[in-house]
Amino acid sequence: MADAHTKNHDYHIIDPSPWPFLGSVGAFVMAIGGVSWMQYLQGNEMHILGVNLATPWIFFIGLALVLYVMFGWWSDTIKEAHEGHHTKVVSLHLRYGMIMFIASEVMFFVAWFWAFFDASLFPNEAAQVARAEFLGGQWPPAGLEVLDPFHLPLYNTVILLLSGTAVTWAHHALLHDDRKGLIWGLTITVLLGALFSFVQAYEYAVAPFQFSQSIYGATFFMATGFHGFHVLIGTIFLLVCLLRAMGGDFTPKQHFGFEAAAWYWHFVDVVWLFLFAAIYVWGSAGAPIYAH
Repeated sequence: MADAHTKNHDYHIIDPSPWPFLGSVGAFVMAIGGVSWMQYLQGNEMHILGVNLATPWIFFIGLALVLYVMFGWWSDTIKEAHEGHHTKVVSLHLRYGMIMFIASEVMFFVAWFWAFFDASLFPNEAAQVARAEFLGGQWPPAGLEVLDPFHLPLYNTVILLLSGTAVTWAHHALLHDDRKGLIWGLTITVLLGALFSFVQAYEYAVAPFQFSQSIYGATFFMATGFHGFHVLIGTIFLLVCLLRAMGGDFTPKQHFGFEAAAWYWHFVDVVWLFLFAAIYVWGSAGAPIYAH
């Protein structure tokens, strides 16, 4: 009878979990909250079942629930790894999941690049759906000053490339069971990620154009802004890995959590190189440079 319940496969059948359901509820509430927040900012009302939901608080309630689910779900995943449930097959499937996630992120950025190139390569057509006085049938729009691509943007490019080198150093240190090198590499990566976010925030503060007043500003902000958001998420991802490494987690043979964070960070690096070349350098060619 005991042999009938013996596990003779490499798959892990997880225990019943509340996280998928709670995560769906949190995402739904956050989506409704995002709409209600935008209605609130426009001074509109949003009545559902006779209740005015035009308020930013619904979004933050959904966000809090999503963050709670992320913490609980990933804590369970880490616990499963410590209990030995992450066999080679399970680890392979985790890698497939991360690869699919990054692929979806690639398509996410393809949309913003598509919008930028559509407006920049066909400015006359874009002028028909935007405010023509801000385009002038050319790209960048006539009379618009742009950021110097070889000032703050180049500085941030160097920062991200150095951070990619640091996280690779940390990975190699882990593979060679060098705990000190792992911690130092992650520390440098996290600090460089935070520095990138600070420089980008300063860049937005001194930008000579308004993001909401032209299609140039809108496409610029959506592409670089969402990348900046990904840098922030990646920095938090790596910070968690740093805290886990300092607590003794990760071994040369089992460290998918760190490996996934490193993949994500390299993805952020590569996207930035395309952004720098396309939006900052090529996209600003011929326009007057803003001196600050």
